[in-house]
Amino acid sequence: MKALMVITSHDQLGNTGRNTGFWLEELAAPYYTFKDGGVEITLASPKGGRPPLDPKSNEPEFRTDLTRRFEKDAAAEAQLNKTVRLDSVRQEDFDTVFYPGGHGPMWDLAEDKHSIKLIESFIAARKTIGIVCHSTGALRHVKAPDGKLLVQGKEVTGFTNGEEEEVGLAKVVPFLVEDEMLRLGATFSKTANWTPHVVHDGQLITGQNPHSSGLAAKTLMAAVNQAAKPAVARAV
Repeated sequence: MKALMVITSHDQLGNTGRNTGFWLEELAAPYYTFKDGGVEITLASPKGGRPPLDPKSNEPEFRTDLTRRFEKDAAAEAQLNKTVRLDSVRQEDFDTVFYPGGHGPMWDLAEDKHSIKLIESFIAARKTIGIVCHSTGALRHVKAPDGKLLVQGKEVTGFTNGEEEEVGLAKVVPFLVEDEMLRLGATFSKTANWTPHVVHDGQLITGQNPHSSGLAAKTLMAAVNQAAKPAVARAV
């Protein structure tokens, strides 16, 4: 299996003067879910090169065994240093794509034309994709092959209004993921703040928050592996 992981290149947290970027757990947990499962991983970002890490995600309270493993993994760090440019990747070269979150995607991936077209191409090719936390916002302009918004009528999850309010950024982000998904006609599923929660609806697998990222990747791997089985094997 070959998986593409798309990471934000945006490093400014609105007008706060603070830095943002990708959330480390949301990269590390899926990364090792894939790697330990024998998946070949490619990392991409809009600008290529080293994407910005949200410094808060590396504070002691947010560190995990997997974030520490990533930081000590020379091969993983080398790969992160040289992410490929998003406009250079093609859906045809991968079995799936996964979008880690962090606040950064709210500004760049949500509006990036290459990201939008990439997701649309995976959906058109009937491939299942995974997206977690704030990166659910990257679906806001994505359309299904019939021309309708992809999330219209779909059950999805992502960073909730309550979680955004709890971190004090509800007035900073360009939009609230929960409100935007509801506005676009999705059914927004959520559990208690910071509780792992994953929704699988058709080709779309979404996770609520950082703690959902590993589970979302496992769900995605299972779905891709199931789809790869011959129809006869599935029938048996």
